[in-house]
Amino acid sequence: MAGSASEGELVPQRQAIGGQKRVQKRKQRSDTWTQAQVREFMAVLAESCNASEAARAVGKCRQGAYDRRRRDPAFARAWDAALDQGYAELELMLMRAALHGSESEEITLDGEGAVKTRKVKRAPNLSVGLRLWQHYRERVAKIRGTSDDAGPTPEEQAQVRRALAEIRRRRAAAGE
Repeated sequence: MAGSASEGELVPQRQAIGGQKRVQKRKQRSDTWTQAQVREFMAVLAESCNASEAARAVGKCRQGAYDRRRRDPAFARAWDAALDQGYAELELMLMRAALHGSESEEITLDGEGAVKTRKVKRAPNLSVGLRLWQHYRERVAKIRGTSDDAGPTPEEQAQVRRALAEIRRRRAAAGE
């Protein structure tokens, strides 16, 4: 198994010589992916939907990750599953924020630890996030194996219109 040998230990690897393949013991390549690295890569990819960030997290280059995706069908399926999870979470987060909004409170303390000021910050404009979700909608549908050629259903269109109307209503009530 790749990545299971200790440093410097010889591992069996296939070698092609003169049209024939034979097994030869060699030092393990230093650029192989361990199972732990694959799991970490997929976890970060699911969390961020960013292959560059996921590759950096495991100490690999982005191009190496894409090369492995192209060569290894199991890795490609896991990659698609991680993106599916990430975009599903992004979709839920955007819809939750669109429907319920979000606020945070910034508190400034004086030198003695007493509250000096309180400032309520409202969530940034979610239209950028919604546009990103719409941009990747076709890719997400392809990964999930559903056809999105017909576009959103009338029910889905109505749901998005209601969500956007609620956002406009809340922003108007907040004076934005």
